[in-house]
Amino acid sequence: MVVRKSQALAGPRLSSRQVWDAVAHASFAVLSHVTAAGAPRSSGVVYLVSGGSMYAAVAPDSWKARHIGADGRVAVTVPIRRGGMLASVFPIPPMTISFAGVATLHTVEALDAVPGLARLVPPERRDACTIVEVRPVGHFVTYGVGVPLLAMRDPARSRARTPVA
Repeated sequence: MVVRKSQALAGPRLSSRQVWDAVAHASFAVLSHVTAAGAPRSSGVVYLVSGGSMYAAVAPDSWKARHIGADGRVAVTVPIRRGGMLASVFPIPPMTISFAGVATLHTVEALDAVPGLARLVPPERRDACTIVEVRPVGHFVTYGVGVPLLAMRDPARSRARTPVA
């Protein structure tokens, strides 16, 4: 069998399910959006995944809620830390999953509608939160997911693009 160089260096072939499983096993993401004036902003959120969406609770008067409510277009990056002994000795970058999405704001009632979501919000903030639902669109772009640690040194072998399904 002859293997072309482009085939040997191709990134992993990941299914949408494999990417969703990796996103679901993490709990922290960087959520990016733009202000009404077009300035970029990003901040961290703790989230959970349910039914093909990512959910996070934010303060109703936060920049996230105001800007996302005005536009609805977001970008998300989920860093997935690699552990083990090597992580304590060498600086090992995290795997990442990034995607564009459409965000919708929901009232506090969504806490009861999405299984497990209420555990993300401390009881004292339960009456004063807004739920951000992010539905990915287009493709997941991954780095390092499904490849051995040493392969992450080679961008061509580490990158993958998987349709959102």
